Amino acid sequence: MADPGVARRGQEARRGTAGTPGSFRETQYVITGGPDGDIRYYWLLENGKLLDSQLGELPDAEVTLTESYEDAMRIQKGELDANAAFMQGRVKVTGNMAKLMAMLPITNSAEYKQLQVETLEITEF
Repeated sequence: MADPGVARRGQEARRGTAGTPGSFRETQYVITGGPDGDIRYYWLLENGKLLDSQLGELPDAEVTLTESYEDAMRIQKGELDANAAFMQGRVKVTGNMAKLMAMLPITNSAEYKQLQVETLEITEF
């Protein structure tokens, strides 16, 4: 299995991300082109709170986000804004676009920014 690198978000840095009602609950992430191959992981969220983060596939994910390893690293390091990457087509989306759009404001929350900092501390690139 590929080194989780950028995919190791949330296990030790589990935090709430702005209790936003209506946020989607099941999100699959696919990071392509990593040093050891592609990485797949998922987040389970409820009302904007991260409940779980695991490596692997989530068969019934409401939204799947696919991005390159390089872009994922830049987003995690704060060098590329997640919303900008989405708007530029650097993050490909399949699934329920309305649920994704409802979730985008969370990436500007203090809780999300803190999660990025904590995740960066435990991630090996």
